[in-house]
Amino acid sequence: MDEARLNEFMGKLVNDMGGAAMLANVILGEELGLYRAMADSLPISAESLAEKTACNARLLREWLSAHAASGYMEHLDGKFRLPEEQALALAKEDSSVYVAAGLGVVAALFHDKDKMVKAMRGSGALAWGDHHPCMFSGTERFFRPGYKGHLIAEWLPALDGVVAKLEAGAKVADVGCGHGASTVIMAQAYPNSRFDGFDYHAPSITVATQRAEEGGVSSRAKFFQGSAKNFPGEDYDLVCFFDCLHDMGDPVGAAKHAYASLKDDGTVLLVEPFANDTLDENITPVGRLFYAASTFICTPNSLSQEVGLGLGAQAGEARLRKVFSEAGFRQFRRATQTPFNLILEARK
Repeated sequence: MDEARLNEFMGKLVNDMGGAAMLANVILGEELGLYRAMADSLPISAESLAEKTACNARLLREWLSAHAASGYMEHLDGKFRLPEEQALALAKEDSSVYVAAGLGVVAALFHDKDKMVKAMRGSGALAWGDHHPCMFSGTERFFRPGYKGHLIAEWLPALDGVVAKLEAGAKVADVGCGHGASTVIMAQAYPNSRFDGFDYHAPSITVATQRAEEGGVSSRAKFFQGSAKNFPGEDYDLVCFFDCLHDMGDPVGAAKHAYASLKDDGTVLLVEPFANDTLDENITPVGRLFYAASTFICTPNSLSQEVGLGLGAQAGEARLRKVFSEAGFRQFRRATQTPFNLILEARK
């Protein structure tokens, strides 16, 4: 045994244990409004924060101390400060890097542990709709900041000729729309276009319809229950798959249906988790996160459906290109990327 390697690994494990415990504290702080109460980045004592938030001062001191020990906050003379940079991720919901509210996804992994034990010992299947409810709200809140920050400003302009069509008045399908975050953002940006959102999870369609009403776009953004292989409609200018194709049992079938539903000059916008094409290339902090999440969410959902291809969240561009080639698409390219996403374009 190499004692130095053992000690190095134990250091990593203790660090991960602390990180997991801290994420539980982040989820707690977001729900209680503690970060929002510190969003001005001014130093505050536990007692003053307790007065602002109607929370227990002794527990707050422990919570704040955990944040200081983790480097999430600064501590000086008995007061705690949430720096502006951390506030962008933890307190400011209009920030493109706001992540605190999306950690319901992480909470769901622990809630669903017993279901995953059964899946591991069985067929591998765990359907999307069988997750804990915090998975659905967490997914919406995890992805929405990135869509708000990048979709209109960067991703759609990276596609050939799509923005001009949207400005003039296009017909768009958002497949696997979930709670409709991406659909509503596009509908708000392009008032001359019409948007149809599809998802096979009926409760998500109910929420998406509500989001469209709240966003003032319900006359142009409609939501329907339907699978990626049989959603209705034709002559779409744009068909979108936002962070969902790799979760599907039959992504080739979904791509074939998108092909059939597009106009001859139509476009598929495929947004997928960032991944390189091999495991060794994905041994990165982002790859670590996406493989771990995919074990609980993406891959078992695919295995719960027909075909059960099981692409997983780290499929990579080459594997996704093969899916669209098998579906009949002749053009496929990487339009742009972020540290967390591949933005891919497919055309007939």
